[in-house]
Amino acid sequence: MELKITGWDMNLVAQKIANDIPDGSYVNLGIGIPELVANHIPKGKEIIFHTENGLLGMGPQPEPDKIDPELINAGKKSVSAIPGACYFHHADSFMMIRGGHIDYCVLGAFQVSQEGDLANWSTGEPNSVPAVGGAMDLVAGVKNVFVITTHLTKKGEPKIVKECTYPLTGKNVVNKIYTNLAVIEVIDKKLFVLEMAPGVEFNFLQSVTEAELHTKT
Repeated sequence: MELKITGWDMNLVAQKIANDIPDGSYVNLGIGIPELVANHIPKGKEIIFHTENGLLGMGPQPEPDKIDPELINAGKKSVSAIPGACYFHHADSFMMIRGGHIDYCVLGAFQVSQEGDLANWSTGEPNSVPAVGGAMDLVAGVKNVFVITTHLTKKGEPKIVKECTYPLTGKNVVNKIYTNLAVIEVIDKKLFVLEMAPGVEFNFLQSVTEAELHTKT
């Protein structure tokens, strides 16, 4: 399937998520595209970022001349720390997650089903390397799960599907899906389109989405 509409840049998608997360929230960011969210927090809004390798109070990506080689996130990328940040054991980090103390997490996805199931750790192929990390703990313990992903795979296949065919990370766990084409909310196991990128019409969006989409109007 050839996609003729590019839609939003993923930095703009990350900015939309940063705008939607309430002030004062504790947030965990997944590895990869979700990390962009930390760079787009609106001025005056306080978001406390948690990384599962033991930091609460992660800041944006540092400038090259200010990188601390010992200060990294779970994806082994250099990060900064805001004033008041604290460090702790890996086990304590997961206790925060499993104990329901994190308000939001932002994760990538291979597939999201129309009921909010998430598959983001393995394609299930024989030669693929499993990388579940803390994703299963996050979707089970965090109050709100946001997904950020491209709408289609590199091969042009829909990522938003009727039923996930890849190994699941969690069932009925996703609250919102943010792609380069649209913002979609999962309500009562149905997908409702909240916003579409410029030039994207509902019929086109449905044509590149395997799952059934709905509008609130």
